[in-house]
Amino acid sequence: MAETSGFDHKNFLSTLTHRPGVYRMIGGQGQILYVGKAKDLCKRVSSYFTRASNKRIALMVSQIVDIEITVTHTEAEALILENNLIKTHKPRYNVLLRDDKSYPYIFLSADEFPRLGFHRGARKQKGRYFGPYPSSGAVRETLKLLQKLFPVRQCEDSYYANRSRPCLQYQIERCTAPCVGLVSTARYAQDVKDIELFLEGRASDVVDRWVAKMERAAHALEYEEAAKLRDQIAALKSVQEKQYVSGERGDLDIVAVASKQGQACIQVFFVRHGHNLGNKTLYPRSGEGASDQELISAFIAQYYLDKAVPAEILVNVQPQDRDILEEGLSAQAGRKVKIISSTRGDRLRWLDMAETNASMAVEARLATSAASGQRMEALQVALDLDELPRRMECFDISHTGGTQTVASCVVFQDGSPLNSDYRRFNIKGITAGDDYAAMKQALQRRYTRILSGEGQMPDVLLIDGGKGQLSAAQEILADIGVTNLMLLGVAKGADRRPGLESLFLLGRDEALILDANSPALHLVQHIRDEAHRFAITGHRKRRAKAKRTSPLEEIPGIGAKRRQRLLKYFGGLQGLARAGAEDIAKVEGISAKLAQDVYVAFHGEE
Repeated sequence: MAETSGFDHKNFLSTLTHRPGVYRMIGGQGQILYVGKAKDLCKRVSSYFTRASNKRIALMVSQIVDIEITVTHTEAEALILENNLIKTHKPRYNVLLRDDKSYPYIFLSADEFPRLGFHRGARKQKGRYFGPYPSSGAVRETLKLLQKLFPVRQCEDSYYANRSRPCLQYQIERCTAPCVGLVSTARYAQDVKDIELFLEGRASDVVDRWVAKMERAAHALEYEEAAKLRDQIAALKSVQEKQYVSGERGDLDIVAVASKQGQACIQVFFVRHGHNLGNKTLYPRSGEGASDQELISAFIAQYYLDKAVPAEILVNVQPQDRDILEEGLSAQAGRKVKIISSTRGDRLRWLDMAETNASMAVEARLATSAASGQRMEALQVALDLDELPRRMECFDISHTGGTQTVASCVVFQDGSPLNSDYRRFNIKGITAGDDYAAMKQALQRRYTRILSGEGQMPDVLLIDGGKGQLSAAQEILADIGVTNLMLLGVAKGADRRPGLESLFLLGRDEALILDANSPALHLVQHIRDEAHRFAITGHRKRRAKAKRTSPLEEIPGIGAKRRQRLLKYFGGLQGLARAGAEDIAKVEGISAKLAQDVYVAFHGEE
């Protein structure tokens, strides 16, 4: 039996109810260590103090100072509450999903000329939602494919509403230009119907209609139209063959778990209307010591509750509490949901494939972890550190001619990128091109927040540059009270060639030159290159946003209607930019004062 920190579990258990509910194990700092559900609270909580299922649970029990209880009417209610509490508090000893984003969908709007597009989040807009898909990449790939097969618009409504002539998509025959009335409502509606049939898994109905249409065109000697339809049919059949899942007609998810040496992976394959939409790989956190049954049970509860769920979930391991999971998911879906672990035939082949993918992913991750550990050990030796540099940060600055400056901060944990902790800073109020001022602003904003408790201090901070940049960074950090952080300067080699970098440490006069094949240097290069990539991506996004923004939007008193009148009167922004204040004042609703403001916005002078 595990001893706890002054917690009298016997007295607590003597008054504990036998009703269903949720329990929360509380640690010494008031933090929630673990959240669980139970059909019988007294029986379930008592089990922690008589036997520990693994070392992870035994360690957790030893830290308990209190237990909080919430009684529910049914175990299904307890399941939903447990899931919500885990997502909210992310307890250290629960099995947690690292990626808990909402599903991405393909959205078909309910407009007169519907738009097809990407959607993630609450489904509030009127229209149809197809999916879910395993990733945003899978949705965009499908949208790209649909654009080649069906000429339905995918442009945003704001773009669509302001067109005066067809765009490039019309020129390359991927849209019928409903924005300027070049297609009838009936013809467009038929294209929309074809898309719906395809996404519902009824592509054969579309093929049959296209075949009949092709034959009619051929009989009418419209050979060009017939050839076009022939090519569309061939393309659609090719897509259909790639996505078809043998023997399946409905909705099904295939879930497989694999674990080894404390590392766990879950593979999910999505099948909708008999079509394989792709797969998703997830790595649960705090899985060390947890059984595969516990892992897959936690996954199903966290992944499917509050989301769309298929009629069947095929699993390679029978989850704990399968009956209660089925009850909770069925209540949520408003129909029967089955969790199936015993199968054969084609379904068994798909399940074996998912399990193989999960096993291979675990092996690859273990190999990557081993390589990351080797690189950290090499850097520890190279820098003569007392401990492994487990958490490292690196900053980079990106701009074009000093404009739209963005600073990036990337974080590596245990030798690998920790994307969730990456940050970007839009730099403002500095002299154009002053990288020192930009770095100062980024460092101050980053580490002021960390000092206030919003993050974790790194073991090593990498600075792009030599002694001068290193000393400047030290002064900046000292001004805000950060004095014990190890700084490492990384200066580019001759001709900026990789492998020739020089490393600088405070207090050392000579640069540290590592061998080009050194694992320590490879880690430093990886972090620096990742910071550079992240900064450039942020800068490009900021620059593209600035290009899309009209100068008129920044002028007080110029709303949507006045902008429209100005653009219509002068034929666009270029015409308006060439106009004088007197000409601008001739537009309805534009006073002399507003006209002068518009002129100044374009010319920057009174």
